[in-house]
Parts: sequence; C-alpha cells; structure tokens
Amino acid sequence: MPSLIDLRRRIRSVKNTQQITKAMKVVSAAKLRRAQERVLAARPYARIITRMLANVALAAQEQGQAEGVELLAVRPEKRILLLVVTSDRGLAGAFNSNVIRTAQRFVAEHSAAEVQYELIGRKGRDFFRRRTSAISGEHTTLFQKAVQYQDALGIANKVIERYKKGEIDAVYVVLNNFKSMMASQMVLTRILPVKLPQEKETIDYIYEQPPHQLLESLLPRYIEAQIFRALLESSAAEHAARMTAMESASSNAADVIDSLTLKMNRVRQASITREIIEIVSGAAALE
Repeated sequence: MPSLIDLRRRIRSVKNTQQITKAMKVVSAAKLRRAQERVLAARPYARIITRMLANVALAAQEQGQAEGVELLAVRPEKRILLLVVTSDRGLAGAFNSNVIRTAQRFVAEHSAAEVQYELIGRKGRDFFRRRTSAISGEHTTLFQKAVQYQDALGIANKVIERYKKGEIDAVYVVLNNFKSMMASQMVLTRILPVKLPQEKETIDYIYEQPPHQLLESLLPRYIEAQIFRALLESSAAEHAARMTAMESASSNAADVIDSLTLKMNRVRQASITREIIEIVSGAAALE
C-alpha cells in the first residue's frame, strides 16, 4: 500500500495537471469564439458564390460554351489529390485520428488510383510522412495563427495549376466541419472537377461578358473560397474539440483527486489506529 507521502505527492501532481487542463480549456474557449465568428462570416459568401457559379455555368451550358472550361473537365480518376486537414497540435481528443482514419479509408476505397496527399497540419504530416512517400505538399504552420486568405490562395493556386496541366484528375478534401461547440462533422468532399447542380434558380442575370468568360473567372475564386472555408471550419472544430477534451480531462482529474484523497484518509486512519493499538498494548504490558 502506498505511504502517505506518496499519496500526497500524487495528489499534488494531479492538481497541477488539473490547473494546466483548466487553463488550456479557457484559452481554447477564447480562441473558439473568434474562430466561430470567422466561420459564420465565411459561410454566406461560400453559399452565394456557389449559387452564382451554378447559374453562370448553366447559362454557359445553354449557349454550348461550357465544354471548353478546364476546371469543369471530368476525367477518369486515375490520379487523385487528397487534401488532409489536421491540426498542428494534439490534446484535442479524436480530432486528428478521425481525419487520418477517413483519409486511409478513402485510399483503400480508391486502391486502383494513384492517391497523393496534400497535408495541411503538423499532425497529419507527421503521421503520413512515416508511412508513405506519396506526399505532394506540406503546410504545417497555418494554424499557429489566425487562418488568412493568402494561405488558402497559395494552396488553391497550386491545386488549380496541377489540375489544368493534367497532373491530377480529381481533388478531394477531408476535414472536421464545425457543427457546434460540442460536436464536429467529418466531411469528405470533391472540389475538382467542380460539380454543378442540374437545376437553375429563377434569378435572371444580365451578363456584360459572355457566360463562359465569367465562368472561367469565377471557378478559381470558387476553389479558393472552398479551401479557405475548409481551413476556417477545421480551425474552429479543433478549438471546440480541444476545449471539450480539456474539460473532460479536468473532470477526470477531479475524480482522481477524490479517489486519492479517500485512499489517503484511509491510510492515515489505519496508521492512527495502529499507533493507538501500540500505545494501549504498551500500557497493558507495563501493568
């Protein structure tokens, strides 16, 4: 049985850990509020540009001018680029492991194709670097600060250029989508080639340029917006996951402290009882 000194030492150690987890929860909660505001601000823009893109594309199709647009070209998916969005730091529960498992499942389902990884986040980079050489790019400092549009712009330009050159036939992205402070949603979606809806809205646009020219200008902006939104969603989901994990860790630490305190009291009580028995036995022997 551990001694009183050992139990006090363990209790002090768990209390120190609990203070750290509580502090990390507070920090994550503050960062989450800012990240959530940015996500909510970006979602309307993504919806509007998607709706506008759909209407312009359908107008170009009606005029028979959408066939030559490179970013709409559908090819057999022999070479796939998978954007894996993880975090730069751990202590966020199953946040990173869920993304990695989904990416591995995707590769297994597309075993006939050549899948390359574009890794966003240090955790995903560290995992796949030890297991595969099919890595086309690494981005490991994006989430150390607030995500900027220029970060998404650099990734989007690289992806678009490779797709236009025919180096890749499709681009998918896997990430944790921010749903609420308590939950996130795993998302695996295709961003290239752009999939357009089949139905047109009732909005009747007046085009100063031919629709196919507008379409060629809008498609890169659409890809940039999708990648930027993915980074924002992942950042907010990461802070939410870390806040939840640290709250759970703090609660578990409290349970461990209570258990160790109870055990320490029992050991102290047993020690006091033993000393009393020794004193009484000694007094009886003297009589």
